[in-house]
Amino acid sequence: MKKFTKSIIIAALFPLSAFADTKIGVSMAHFDDNFLTVLREGMSSYAKGQKDVNVQFEDARGDVGRQVSQVENFISQKVSAIVVNPADTSATKRMTEAARKAGIPIVYVNRKPDEKMGNGAAFVGSDSLIAGHLQGEYIAKKLNGKGNVVIMQGELSTDAQRDRTKGVKDIFAKFPGIKVVEEQTANFDRSQAINLMSKWVSAGVKFDAVAANNDEMALGAIIAMKQAKIDPKKVVIGGVDATKDALASMQKGELTMTVFQNAKGQGEGAINTAIKLAKGDKSQAKDIMIPYELVTPENMKKYMSK
Repeated sequence: MKKFTKSIIIAALFPLSAFADTKIGVSMAHFDDNFLTVLREGMSSYAKGQKDVNVQFEDARGDVGRQVSQVENFISQKVSAIVVNPADTSATKRMTEAARKAGIPIVYVNRKPDEKMGNGAAFVGSDSLIAGHLQGEYIAKKLNGKGNVVIMQGELSTDAQRDRTKGVKDIFAKFPGIKVVEEQTANFDRSQAINLMSKWVSAGVKFDAVAANNDEMALGAIIAMKQAKIDPKKVVIGGVDATKDALASMQKGELTMTVFQNAKGQGEGAINTAIKLAKGDKSQAKDIMIPYELVTPENMKKYMSK
C-alpha cells in the first residue's frame, strides 16, 4: 500500500480535531499588576510545558466592554478553550453564555464570578474570605485585641475585595477593643494607597494597624507613612499575596504579615483545567480551590522562592 493511501485511511479514522493544537485564549483584567503578572507567567510557562498547547494573552485594562470583546474574538477564532481573569466579577454572565452557546469551555481564574459554575464553566482560585480571616486573626493577635485599624480595599468590583474585607471585619467584630476607623478603596494600587494613606494622615486619623486587601496597597501605606515621618515598624501592617516586594519589606521589619496566594498554582491550574475541559472532561466544570497560607517573619523564608 502506498504511503499516501495509508495517510488517507488514518485521516478517515481520526477526526481533524485530533491533530489540531489546543488553542487557549486568555483575557487578563490587567497586565500592569505584580500579582497578575506572576499569574500570567504561571499560565504561560505551564502551557509551554504541554504538547501542542498555544496560548494567546489579551489585556482588558480593567475595562469590562473590552474584555467581552476579547472573549467574543476568541469565540470567532474557534479557540479550544477560554480563560478569563475578570475585570468585574459581577459582569461575567454575558461571556459565559456566549462561550456556552459556541460550545467552548470557559475558565475563570483568581477572581471568582458571582454566577455559579458548571455546564462548561469553571473557576480556579482561592477563597478570599479565608485570606481575610487569616489577616484579621494575626492583626488582632499583634494588637492584643485592642486598637484602631484602617482598611484599604481593593477594586470594589471584585470578589477579592468583598470577601477579604468581610473576612477581616468578621474577626475584628470578635474583639470589642478593636475599632475600624477608616475604610476606603485604593483599587489594589500602590500609588493610590500612598495617596489614601497621606490623606488619612493629613486628616489626623489615628491608627495602630493597617489591613490592606493586597500587598501593593500595604506597601503604598508604608511609603506614605515614611514620608509623614511615621515609623511603619511601630504599626501592624497586613497585606495579601506574599509578593517579592512584600517579602522584602517584611525582611526589613516593615510589613508585619501577608497571606500567600499561589499565583503560579492558580495559573497552572487554570490552563490545566482549560485543557481538560477542551478534551471533554466535564468533571472539571466546577470550583477548584488553591489554599491560602499565612506568612509571617517566622516562616517567610520558605516563600521567597515561590
